[in-house]
Amino acid sequence: MRKSIAALALLLGGCSFELLSPKGPVGAQERDLILLATGLMLTVVIPVIFLTLYFAWRYRETNTKAEYAPRWSHSTAIEVVVWGIPCVIVAALGIIIWETTHRLDPYRPLEAKATPVEVDVVAMDWKWLFIYPQYGVASLNELAVPVGTPVNFRITAESTMNALFIPQLGSMVYAMSGMQTKLHLLADTPGVYDGRSAAYSGAGFSDMHFKTYATSREAFDAWIARARASGQTLDERAYGALKRPSSKDPVTLYASVSPRLFQAVVDQYMPGMDGVCRSDSPATLQAALSLTAPATPISATPATIR
Repeated sequence: MRKSIAALALLLGGCSFELLSPKGPVGAQERDLILLATGLMLTVVIPVIFLTLYFAWRYRETNTKAEYAPRWSHSTAIEVVVWGIPCVIVAALGIIIWETTHRLDPYRPLEAKATPVEVDVVAMDWKWLFIYPQYGVASLNELAVPVGTPVNFRITAESTMNALFIPQLGSMVYAMSGMQTKLHLLADTPGVYDGRSAAYSGAGFSDMHFKTYATSREAFDAWIARARASGQTLDERAYGALKRPSSKDPVTLYASVSPRLFQAVVDQYMPGMDGVCRSDSPATLQAALSLTAPATPISATPATIR
């Protein structure tokens, strides 16, 4: 018995409940929402389990003292309890979830005094590419962020749909090819946090994870300097080799990144007759101008009737 308990303790010792150990304001609010919703639902679940066991014991066949009422069919008090309490809980959950859904909208920027760090994310087979457009550097399978600074993510996928998830920092957002999604997070405690894909994407899915380093501003600046000194260049040719399916790729830092690389990945499935069909493309802007231009007046000369 003691050996079984020791083995169970050893197994559980390796477990970490990351969702319940948040290191940022978004993760903390999501943890509170999970605990609150669980607590509200348990107010129904626990009494139901208890009463089920009690009734099974109270009205067992061998208990001759239990009241036998074969003609009983209705109780207003029981109906009020059975329907009233769940209705109140569902209404409360609806109000809470409505409010937190809007407050924790991943597209909503976080308020902070520090200037946000912009990070463009490309989900690949089976690795993560992080581009820092403000600094002109990039990293493979490693994310560095300064503590106390909002991080504004723009997310896309090279091919298969994926999902970016850093459990201790907050929300999970999907990465889809030909599309761009957004996520805003903030780390308020220094540390190393696991990041992963939360959507199955093929054979290398189980190895598609990365480390998130939340550091001081000085340490983050040193990481940027180290990236700039790496000598690696992420141009179109290097990206072409990188996007080939592979797993367990080592962390790689890039000193420079081809301009508009992230946008090129987003636009790769949207070629048009006169360029890329985007809202800011020359063809689209020209079409918009033609729609707002004054119409050519119609000649007032009457047509000849034959």
